[in-house]
Amino acid sequence: MFARVSDTNFNQQCLYDELMDGCPDSPGAIVTFTGLVRDFNQTGKIDGLSLEHYPQMTAQAMKLLAEEAVSRFSLINAGMVHRVGYLSNYSQIVWVGCAASHRSAAFDAACYIMDTLKTAVPLWKKEFQNRQGHWVKAKASDASASLAWMKNKD
Repeated sequence: MFARVSDTNFNQQCLYDELMDGCPDSPGAIVTFTGLVRDFNQTGKIDGLSLEHYPQMTAQAMKLLAEEAVSRFSLINAGMVHRVGYLSNYSQIVWVGCAASHRSAAFDAACYIMDTLKTAVPLWKKEFQNRQGHWVKAKASDASASLAWMKNKD
C-alpha cells in the first residue's frame, strides 16, 4: 500500500507496477483513476491552479484513507498519489489504484477514496483566472458524497 504527496508529475505505468508489485495475492481486478486539471470552473475558463498542503497532516490523512479502503473493501492493495504546487491545465493531479479479488470491490474502493479524499485530506486549492487567484470553497456535492459513504458502511 502507498499514499503520498508529490510536487512532481507521476508516471501512471510506474504507479500501476508499484501497485501490482505490492500485491501479496493475485488480484482479479485493478481499477485506476487519474484526475486532471480542468480548464474551466463554474464561472468560466481558468489558467491553472495551485494546491497547498500541510505535509505531515496530508500524508498521514492519505495513508489512513488508503488503510480504511483496504479494510473496508477487502482490497489486496491500494495506492494513491496527489500532486501539490502549481499545475497547469490538463496536468495530472491525482492517481488512485485499487487491486481486489473482484471488480466491484475495486471500483467501489476507488470511488470511496476519491469521494473521501476531497473532504478528509487537508489540501487547499486556488484557481487562477486572468492572473488572479481565488481560493476554492468546499462543495456541498463533495460533502454529500463523503457523507453517503459514511452512512452506507456495507
